[in-house]
Amino acid sequence: MTDRLAAAQAALGAGQRDEAIEHLTAAIVENPARPAQIYRALVVQLYNAGRFDEGETTAAKALERFPKDYDLLNTRGVLLRKLKRHPEAARSLEAAVKLNPKSPAAQQNLGNVLLDLGEGAKAESVFTRLVRQEPRNSEYLRQLGRALLKQGRIEPGLTRLRQAITIKRDNLDAWLDLIGTLNDEQRSAEAEETFDKAIAANPGNVRLLEGKVIVLRRSGQAQRAQAFMEELLPANGDAAWLHHQLGALITDGDRPRATQLLRRAVELAPDRLDFAASLIETLERNRQGDEGGHIEEAYHLAKDLLPRRAELNEAATKIFSEVFLRVCDFDALDAIGDFRTLGRAWAGTGRHSALLKQLSRIRTDEDRTELVEQHRIWGRDVERYATRRPIKRPPPQPRGDKIRLGFMSSDLRQHPVGYFALPLFDHIDSERFEVFVYSYFTGQEDAAQRLIASKVSAYRWWPDISVVEAAERIADDHLDILIELGGSTHMNRLDVMAYRPAPLQASWLGYPHSAGLSTIDYFVCDPYSLPTNPDYLIETPLVMPETWLALGRAFFSDTNPITPGLPSERKSYVTFGTANNPHKYSREVLRAWARVVAAVPDSRFAVIRPEGSGATFRENFRAQFALEGVSPDRIRFHPVRGAHLPFYNELDISLDPFPLTGGTTTAESLWMGVPLVSMKGKMFHERLSYSILSNAGLGDLVASDMDEYQRLAVALAADTERRRDLRTTLRDRLRSSPLGQTEQFAKDFYDMIHRAVSQRSGKA
Repeated sequence: MTDRLAAAQAALGAGQRDEAIEHLTAAIVENPARPAQIYRALVVQLYNAGRFDEGETTAAKALERFPKDYDLLNTRGVLLRKLKRHPEAARSLEAAVKLNPKSPAAQQNLGNVLLDLGEGAKAESVFTRLVRQEPRNSEYLRQLGRALLKQGRIEPGLTRLRQAITIKRDNLDAWLDLIGTLNDEQRSAEAEETFDKAIAANPGNVRLLEGKVIVLRRSGQAQRAQAFMEELLPANGDAAWLHHQLGALITDGDRPRATQLLRRAVELAPDRLDFAASLIETLERNRQGDEGGHIEEAYHLAKDLLPRRAELNEAATKIFSEVFLRVCDFDALDAIGDFRTLGRAWAGTGRHSALLKQLSRIRTDEDRTELVEQHRIWGRDVERYATRRPIKRPPPQPRGDKIRLGFMSSDLRQHPVGYFALPLFDHIDSERFEVFVYSYFTGQEDAAQRLIASKVSAYRWWPDISVVEAAERIADDHLDILIELGGSTHMNRLDVMAYRPAPLQASWLGYPHSAGLSTIDYFVCDPYSLPTNPDYLIETPLVMPETWLALGRAFFSDTNPITPGLPSERKSYVTFGTANNPHKYSREVLRAWARVVAAVPDSRFAVIRPEGSGATFRENFRAQFALEGVSPDRIRFHPVRGAHLPFYNELDISLDPFPLTGGTTTAESLWMGVPLVSMKGKMFHERLSYSILSNAGLGDLVASDMDEYQRLAVALAADTERRRDLRTTLRDRLRSSPLGQTEQFAKDFYDMIHRAVSQRSGKA
């Protein structure tokens, strides 16, 4: 044995894995002709150390020398699975199985990868062979059950899971798979009974206790979940999982306590990435106090964990990506993953809300097509689930004279969706419609919510309800059409639409893209926002005659006055700016803004965003502007949330992001007398500002490419007379435009819905 190998062995004996890896690596560098077992040892140690990238690279190089080494092929397959390179993992494991078809290790690993890929039938074949070899192997039976469940064969899958438990009462994964499936199948009573049996067989087991909490939460029983955990907490003060689950559950209702609990979870289990991710998420979402400071803390926690990105699951990659976007760290964002890989992973694991951040990352027509497909991936999975678990529907009832119209959104309150939707409730067509509202909002009732509730036939407020129960209750109202306004934004239940609780369904206002469900029939837009290619919408477009939204009176009022005169005349320089969310930013957007500022001598750029109080956001923002020759002293940060409208009085011109353009911010800017320069693209979300500006009579401020975008902004900066005129007339222009004619907007909307229902149902 050489000195290097002896040193490696000694280091392993002393528990010094990194030192052992260093010696094994050096031994191979010194003599690449080392036997295969030396390479195997290094690869295994790299795997044990969580250094999956290095381990896979080392295994691949070793296989160049030993292409038929079973152990190297098997271990490389496991490493590739950890790296989420599942097709490559399957190929490596298939090669290992071919070399040694009687060895179970590679077969089991291959079966697991096939389950990851959703290849239930192929996984079933693998685990069936293993069960035949070892009929009383509880784990093989469990995985066979999972393969059957993956194919929708619920009862055979449950049978295999029960067999696994009968053989091995402490097979916790089998218990949890069984309970999770029962819960998914809406067999709640049976799931709880099984949980009691599992806990009785494994008293005090942490995974089972945590599993019960998760099942209660997923079934919409948040209050029971919290009560169960609060009861456990006094006697389990050092249980990291308990602090994590309780903190995650109460984060919206009691963020300070939630943050404290999540910090404690990380202290108790510092190696748990999921615990760290939950803390990062609650910090990033904290709107109390110094929001930029909270984001800054979240960012540094995420950045420190970035070297472990190969270990991040889809929930964590979503959280990390959101944090990196909030501070404009585009390099860190790229390190998390590419557009296609991330989007498909999020869609395939049910994370529809993550797809909103994908809208700003498209660059080509191929990206646009891919974006639609990512939404379809999510939609197909949800629809398959809903098909297997149909809701109970009420018996048909005779149709009345009025159309029963439902709006589903948790944002019909003091929220941008509520503000823009208000004209429909101010001017309800009560002669032809009965209007119902469905909300899952978990906060306190506000004035806007009370106002809307007072105007509709029924306001169903269900803050603690499962998706299936909500679908069944909506079906009980015998709607003719249901319109969802929330997409997958916080506290909404987009999945309800997969159960088709109404015969006709549509999307409007809340999410600027097709949701992904074939059960949503229509998508409300207007002649300007209508995508240029019909393939960019999954639904059939319902096209309003002029505008797809109007300015609700509750928000667009004269409460916030416009300061007389132009900022450029008060300050002797032109100020460009934005109040748009950083998830709409990219390197290209910031560089485009910087080129505009660079082209207008002595101009400034103002950022009206709460992120502006964070050092990293400011540093990264300034760095992109510096690449175009704009010095830091020409950038102003106004870290404010909510009370931001007065800061438009500091702007001469707003610059729109792209491809995800502004919506609320565009309307706000114009309302505050600040013209906006935008750029239109091909998809709905690329044409939001184009629609608003065109309806406001400012379509000439919309560019078709980057060069025109800069030219329009520079020309507007030089046109002092036009800006002065717009400053004093824009509000009146908006009021007299289709955007401000709320009664006409409501009439057009109800006429459109009436036609759609009449055409599909024959209802007069």
